[in-house]
Amino acid sequence: MPVYVMLTTLTDEGMKTLKHKPERIKEVDREVMERFGVKIIAQYAVMGPYDFVNILEAPDNDTIVKMAIELGSRGTIKTLTMPALDVEQLIKDLKEIA
Repeated sequence: MPVYVMLTTLTDEGMKTLKHKPERIKEVDREVMERFGVKIIAQYAVMGPYDFVNILEAPDNDTIVKMAIELGSRGTIKTLTMPALDVEQLIKDLKEIA
């Protein structure tokens, strides 16, 4: 299944939600799996320009876009999502075109 890296930034509303209900993170994780079939492989809170780094598996680009739009439309986070390529597969593919 394709892998994606999603960087998220909390909005002011998201900060308030997280402060008052930190378990909301796990509730959203369950919703993402149940509603969109997206598996969270890893999730980290980070310092810097982003608040969270999420490594996700999703069936396809359409699914990940729908999920990102749904989550973003709530006004609590902004996202940047990128497809991730397995390095071993990349090496194999590059050898085929060389």
